[in-house]
Amino acid sequence: MASPNYRPDDDALPAEDDGPAPPRWGPASGVGSLPGTDPVEALRLVTGELPDFAHLPELPARGPGADLIGRTAALLVDISVDLTPAGWRLVARPGNDLRRAHELLERDLDALFDVAAGYTGPFKLQAAGPWTLAAGLERTRGDRAVVDPGARRDLAQSLAEGLAGHVAAVSARVPGAQVVVQLDEPSVPAVLQGGLPTVSGFGKLAEIESTTVEEGLARLIRQLPVPVVVHCCAPRAPLDLFRAAGADGLSFDHGLVQDLDAVGTAIEAGTRLLVGVVPGTDAPLPAAKATATRLQAWWNELGFPAEQLSAAVTLTPACGMAGASPRYARAAMAHVREAAKHLLPE
Repeated sequence: MASPNYRPDDDALPAEDDGPAPPRWGPASGVGSLPGTDPVEALRLVTGELPDFAHLPELPARGPGADLIGRTAALLVDISVDLTPAGWRLVARPGNDLRRAHELLERDLDALFDVAAGYTGPFKLQAAGPWTLAAGLERTRGDRAVVDPGARRDLAQSLAEGLAGHVAAVSARVPGAQVVVQLDEPSVPAVLQGGLPTVSGFGKLAEIESTTVEEGLARLIRQLPVPVVVHCCAPRAPLDLFRAAGADGLSFDHGLVQDLDAVGTAIEAGTRLLVGVVPGTDAPLPAAKATATRLQAWWNELGFPAEQLSAAVTLTPACGMAGASPRYARAAMAHVREAAKHLLPE
């Protein structure tokens, strides 16, 4: 399922090609995680509140294996992990922790078939991106996998294979879905700036050059058989890097992105913006029209015609909502859906 342009021994950025078919982006979507432990209930909520761009919810409250790193590790091919008091670690053979992560993912796929088999339209899956995954996994001997080029390469290749299989599994259960993969990369700013703590906690890992980060991300993106969104709700998200790596969409917290030049370049390149406009945890929500007005003012500051806004932007919460109350999570999804209606040309 890899792209025909992919060459395993090619470390260069991917050549320009037609790539996956452009998705029919919906006006509003979610980021990924939600409160609760019931995948059936979560899917009913998402497909009900975000019917034009639903996603497969992540439910970290279920415990180890449902978190970002453990859930993504369940997708890896021929690479095993185990849980230690310090976090997830690469190991030689799978154990109970990885089996639990696999079981949780299978339950989500079963729920998807039960609830959303008849869904049609864009449908988003989320997983840790290659840099966040490598930053979150400890080697059997040594520090985080992100410091080892060989480990990074093996993880990224395994993740690409696993994600392609995950896309196929979802497509088989929901034939009408136009699948989009979201790579969550909250660790990339720290990777670039040398801000990741060592496993001991007494130091920081050395920064990694932006060209290396971009090339590693690009190699994975070009292997995926569907459009890719890169999400980062951390401060100083490197939007230019994500776009240059081949992302079809950029997902970010509107309140944290100050680099309007990077945003403008992405718009000019035809990159979809998934803009986080409400907090991921409980907070007072303004009127939906007020949120739309704020986005329209921002768009005007960027200097693009007003009628292009709805065609370029999908509204989302700013980040995952695992820490929110169920009532707020529902209200936030309803809010972005209603706010998006106010962005449509009159």
